[in-house]
Order: sequence, then structure tokens, then C-alpha cells
Amino acid sequence: MRTHYCGDVDEALSGREVVVCGWVNRRRDHGGVIFIDLRDRAGLLQIVADPACADVFALAESVRNEFVLKVTGTVRPRPPDTANPELPTGRVEVACERLEILNEAATPPFQLDEDDVSEEVRLRYRYVDLRRPQMQRRLMTRAAIARTLRAFLDAHGFVEIETPMLTRATPEGARDYLVPSRTQAHAFFALPQSPQLFKQLLMMGGLDRYYQITRCFRDEDLRADRQPEFTQLDVETSFLDEDQITDLMEAMIRRLFRDVLDVALPDPFVRVTHAEAVRRYGTDRPDLRVPLELTELTEWMRGVEFQVFSGPANDPEGRVAALRVPGGARLTRKEIDGYTEYVRRYGAKGLAYIKCEQPARGRAGLQSPIVKFLPDDVLAHVLTETAADAGDLLFFGAGHRDVVNDTLAALRVRLGRDLGLVESGWRPLWVVDFPAFTWDRREKRWLSPHHPFTAPRTDDPRRLRDDPGACLSRAYDVVINGVELGGGSVRIHKRALQQAVFEVLGISRQEADAKFGFFLRALEHGCPPHGGIAFGFDRMALLLTSGRSIRDVMAFPKTQTAACPLTDAPAPATSAQLRELHLKLERRTGDGDA
Repeated sequence: MRTHYCGDVDEALSGREVVVCGWVNRRRDHGGVIFIDLRDRAGLLQIVADPACADVFALAESVRNEFVLKVTGTVRPRPPDTANPELPTGRVEVACERLEILNEAATPPFQLDEDDVSEEVRLRYRYVDLRRPQMQRRLMTRAAIARTLRAFLDAHGFVEIETPMLTRATPEGARDYLVPSRTQAHAFFALPQSPQLFKQLLMMGGLDRYYQITRCFRDEDLRADRQPEFTQLDVETSFLDEDQITDLMEAMIRRLFRDVLDVALPDPFVRVTHAEAVRRYGTDRPDLRVPLELTELTEWMRGVEFQVFSGPANDPEGRVAALRVPGGARLTRKEIDGYTEYVRRYGAKGLAYIKCEQPARGRAGLQSPIVKFLPDDVLAHVLTETAADAGDLLFFGAGHRDVVNDTLAALRVRLGRDLGLVESGWRPLWVVDFPAFTWDRREKRWLSPHHPFTAPRTDDPRRLRDDPGACLSRAYDVVINGVELGGGSVRIHKRALQQAVFEVLGISRQEADAKFGFFLRALEHGCPPHGGIAFGFDRMALLLTSGRSIRDVMAFPKTQTAACPLTDAPAPATSAQLRELHLKLERRTGDGDA
């Protein structure tokens, strides 16, 4: 039907006949000559319909935006004064000799070059939105990412293997999407939140190196980097420790950035422990492009009379820390009040500050409502430890350590962007030595920060039971520019240790046997040491295309309410469908009775 893509027609084809197909991006009538900008996924091409070819000209007069055309004509150079050097095809045009309207189009719901179209409209008419060049570039970049990852893993002996979509629930931290069984009354499959157990079973089966670009499902509250169904690159390997796994995956990421973006990432990546990351940045996914760090002040604030600081400092779960902002003393009171309101959304009650106008003069060179509450030696320590200089501003966080960390981590990034402090380039790092368990204050129980199959840094079940909070795990996350790109761990490969972890997490032997009996039995049949990692494939695409939301790098995403405006999904099931699935639709009267 065609000989070339529109975007591939160039001066090398001058004088040749070509056949191109595509959508009308724009039609222009210039004094009796009609110009049509024809668009396909490769780019734009100018088509010229001349009145000398009467039948073609008459048909060209009838075309409108988004009509689908087939054009046969001769490539010729454009006059120098009309050439468009901004386009790869801008120095040529096609003199139309035959024109066929393959399909007409209704008036589009929005113009493809509009930037202020609501996301609801874009998703409802996604087939139109996908015609936009930026959307096509993103999806083609996504495809290039998949090709590069597969090529690397194939070259390193990994085998691509599919795992089931219909399975049973696993503890991944979110609600499951359930699928009722027609053949097993009142029983349900769960769509996988990840292939975690199956990839470990593949290692037990001797496959040694596995990978899969797979769909996963989590019924959780959505945000810019979450979707109910998403894609991840899943990797698992046997007989490698955490350093060997992270070195191999680091090489893969460097290859990805080199091949897709022509960017050379640092070699090696920075490595920090989880404790160091939280201490310095307030988060385990820091953006290293922001050159601001937290200063720990808890010890020094325990004896001050200022209860805002001494209270948290004397609380075993409290923290007091400062964030130095170079040149921040120029911020107005209104701007500081704005940042105070900003941190309230993270649980902070307020935001104490000190403007360092002339810190060398001590108390006299500082401007702040809190200076009068701090002794001279404490002030001197604060100025020394933060390296405060003239013109700097110190923000303070004081309270429960989780609130302080969340608050100052968010404030650090916000200030970096607002004040133009964010450095250019790519700053990857590995975060290692995560806690094996964290205490949930609300539920009064231990939780696993990653998942319960993560190996702790001890093989002694008694140590786990005696002091869970002191145990570190063999887990690792890779972070680039503040985006957690992937996370993984060495796994537990012995039943006794796995059973001990379940016990710490409050999973009884009966519950463990009911949910994971098949997996626990497999651990007794020659399970090798193994580990792996899962990368957020959508996040990879988002990062490498500089997008704003993963919805921009998915062909057919859901909205923030997990709905699809295009297909109006989810939709009610019919009574017949429910009966087949042994389900009944419960109806309620106005007073709440069934």
C-alpha cells in the first residue's frame, strides 16, 4: 500500500515516485495550490496538490484534519524560500499525482498540538491522543527499553519465562484483585502483585537465571507513579550474592542509558546504607542532584529548655535535624510561611528557622524567633555542624523521626527546585542494608519493609525472634534522580529461617501452611541460594522520556480512580454472569437492610 513512511522521504529520493499513507495534520490553501501536511509515526511530509491535476485538486479541497489518505506522487526539492530546516523532510515535498481518501474523520475532540487538554478527554479519546508525536516517541522509547534489556539479559544467560496470571494471594502490601472461579464455587484467584514466589520456585527448579517483562496488579490508592496494572522487569538468579547481583544489574542500567539516551552513567554507582540515606537526606530514595543535606542535632537538643526541640530529642522515636539552605536568608517571611504550610501536609506542626545574617557574630548575627530559647554552646554547635555561612538559612525539623524525615526530605527537594539548586545530569545510587523489620506503631506489630521472603543478615532464627529491630536485611534498591527504579534482595532459602520470619511478622504456622504450604515444602527439596530484583518498567520509561506521569508512557492507562474512560471500565456484571460465578448481587434498602 505504501513505499515509504512520511518521515523517511528526503532529498535522496528526489525525482522518484513514492506512495505514502497517513493522517492529515493540516491543510492549507495558498492561492490555488493546496498544501497538505501528512503525518505518520515517522514524521510529517508536505504534499502539494496543483490545479493542473483537476481530479486530485478537487479531492484535496475536500480533505480535513485527521482524514486518512493515500498519496502517490513524485519527490521534488522545495523552493529554498519555503524549505523548513526544522523538519527532517523539510527540504522536499511530494507533487501529488494520485490521491485516495482511505477514511474520513469527524472533527477531532482536540487539536493534536494543544497542550491544555484535560487528561479525562485525552484518555476518553486515547486513539486520537496516541497520534500526537510526543506520545508516539514515548511509546517507541518504551519499546527500545524493552529491546535493550532483553538483549543484555539474553547475552548474560538469562531465560525469559512466563509465570501465571491466575494465582493465589501473596503478601505484597496492597489489596489483591480477585477473580472468582466458575468451576470452584466460592473460590477466587488473585491477580499477581508480583511473580515473587514463582520466580523463586524457578530457581528451585534449577533454571538458574530467569527474567520476565510482566504485568502486575495492585488495588491501592493511585498517584503519579502508580497504576492498578503496571509492568515490571523481574529478574532472579541462583548462586550469586548481593554484590554480584547489584554489579550485574548496574551494568545493565548503564547499557540501557548508553543505548537509549547515549548517556554514560557513573561507574560504579554510589552506594549508601539505608541508615546513612535517611540520616543525610531523610529518605531512602534521595535525589543526589539536590546538594542539600540534613544535620543531626538530636543529642545536643536533649538538655535545652525549648520543649519543641527537647521533647522529641528525649523521645526514643524522636529526631531533631537541621537543613541548611545556602543563600536562603533572602527568603521573605511570606515565602517561609509558604514552606511552613507545605510541610504541614507531611505531618509537621510548624517549621522553625534561623536566618544567618552574620553567624560569625554569634547570637547577634542571627535572626529567628527561636534563638532566645537556645544556649550559646548549642547555637555554636548548630552553626558549626551545619557549616552555616553569612546569607544562609537553617530550617529545623523536630518530632517523631518518621515525620521529621518525611518533612525535611520533601522540603529539601522543594527548595532545590524553587531556588535553582538542582544539578543537571543523572545521579544513580544503590541503597543497601535495609532494616529486616520495622515496627508499625498503629498495628503494634513488626512489618517487612520489602517482603517476607527477603533474607536477613543472619542465619540464626533465635536472633530474629530475640531482637527483630536490630536485624538488617540483604536487600538493595537502585535510585536515580530521586526515583526508585528497582528493588530486590537475596532470598531466604531454608525453611527454618523462613518460618522464623513468618513468626516475627505474626504469621502463625497454621496460616503459613495454609497460604504458603507449597512454598515451604519446596524449600525442603534442595533450594539453592538465590536472589533477584524487580524494576518498575513504567518508571524506567518515565525517567528516560522525562515524563510527568507513568500514564504518559502507557498506551491505555487508568485514571486516578482506577477507571478507563475509553472503554467505560469497570462495568457491572449481568445477573447471568454472577450466577455462573456463584455470586449474588446484594441489594440494600434505604435503611441499610439487605
